[in-house]
Amino acid sequence: MIDLRSDTVTKPTPLMLKAMMEAPVGDDVFNEDPSVQALEKRVSTLFGMDAGLFVPSGTMSNQLGIKVLTEPGDELLIDEKGHIYNYETAGVGVLSGVQIQTIAGERGKLNPDLLANTVRGAFDWEPKTKVLCLENTTNKGGGACYSKVELIALKKFADDHNLMVHLDGARIWNAMIATGIEASFFGNIADTISVCFSKGLGAPVGSMLLSTKERIAKARRFRKMWGGGMRQVGILAAAADHALTHHYELLKTDHERARQLAEVINSKEQFSVDLDSLETNILLFDTKEESAMEFIEKMSAHDIHMIPFGPNTVRITFHFQISEAEMDVIMQAFNAL
Repeated sequence: MIDLRSDTVTKPTPLMLKAMMEAPVGDDVFNEDPSVQALEKRVSTLFGMDAGLFVPSGTMSNQLGIKVLTEPGDELLIDEKGHIYNYETAGVGVLSGVQIQTIAGERGKLNPDLLANTVRGAFDWEPKTKVLCLENTTNKGGGACYSKVELIALKKFADDHNLMVHLDGARIWNAMIATGIEASFFGNIADTISVCFSKGLGAPVGSMLLSTKERIAKARRFRKMWGGGMRQVGILAAAADHALTHHYELLKTDHERARQLAEVINSKEQFSVDLDSLETNILLFDTKEESAMEFIEKMSAHDIHMIPFGPNTVRITFHFQISEAEMDVIMQAFNAL
């Protein structure tokens, strides 16, 4: 099976399993797991943030970030393609009592012009806009990345309107590889950052919320309340640490392979793909002669698996466990069409 559905489908490598088996552990609910503590310090320092909190999933990390930045009745701004809006089961309403105002951005990205006149709260009958949510890279936007200039402009907008910034950095590692932006820069832009280890980096489980010590202490209590407090979780922290050390540079190959396949797809009349918008490991293309599901079923016959992203849109996501031989099979399957 050649699995291109997501970069979450990877399996632990033998070296990762060895690191997991050898990890020193303790009870993390008692804040006594040395592997977790080391990872939290490593990643928070990397991004120039005061503290980190290891959690089971990116959804929990995002939800905790919103929770510590808001009060019930507040509102957050987000692109209409944002993960928090589309894929987290209305969690911000249930868990934080806040509502979402969506903005039609560009490939999942926002800018100050699009945000003009969106901030509310001047009247008693309005929600108080409190948080600007950004996603980097954008999932539904096809792996698009923010530039430094774009993020600086958005930070200024947030400061001018007394907004906090939450950065959903599930694939921020891909953004860093693609743009060359250093991790510490993001710590100057966002008040809370969510990073994920189980996507492109290839760990089996785990994300982290980064922020101030005060907010992380608050988030720790809510993590426990929401069932995210784990015990000897150092075995998972060790996997995440190994992935960050050994798999980060492999993201370059994922990006290159997405570009390579996109050029093949672009040469076929029955598909449409925007080569200029391709930046990272997520490749979106449209089918012209059949539905996305019909095409996906054809590829499944070759044991190549993808997912639909619309009636005629297919998403392919590359990861480091796609081999050269499998890449050849993928290319041959497209050429055989």
